[in-house]
Amino acid sequence: MFIKIKVPANVRGSIEHCENVQELLTAIEKQFQTSQKSLANTLIMKFTSLKFTTVKGVCDHINKMRDLVARLKALEVEMFKSFLVHYILITLCPQYGPFKISYNTHKDNWSFDELLTMCDQEQGKLILEMGESARTVTQGKRSVQAKQNKKVEIQPPN
Repeated sequence: MFIKIKVPANVRGSIEHCENVQELLTAIEKQFQTSQKSLANTLIMKFTSLKFTTVKGVCDHINKMRDLVARLKALEVEMFKSFLVHYILITLCPQYGPFKISYNTHKDNWSFDELLTMCDQEQGKLILEMGESARTVTQGKRSVQAKQNKKVEIQPPN
């Protein structure tokens, strides 16, 4: 069978002799069939190990978590939306501390989309603050260096 020649040797060796293409494809599918439970376990491990460590890219982080949740839901592992919002807030880096406090003191619960929007706004604010603090440190350092390099001339008394 011509198709069997195109199948890699490591796959071909573990498949019994098949008379037609349909049998061959079925045998290959059975060999690579993954357990739904093991896939769910893997996705849960990825979900719980995701941590956000920088200020930039918060939307990507939230979307990765959303994707994992959708894949888990397809495997009949569902989570409450309020749990997801709280869990995502927990995974954010320490710079988002005041933002987390703001959410906890707020009376309304946010949806996934509201969290994404709010985090995006907070990210923009934090990036601006980081730029301001970097500029302050740089400008402050230059003025100190300028004072140190400046020669002070002592005027003789008249």
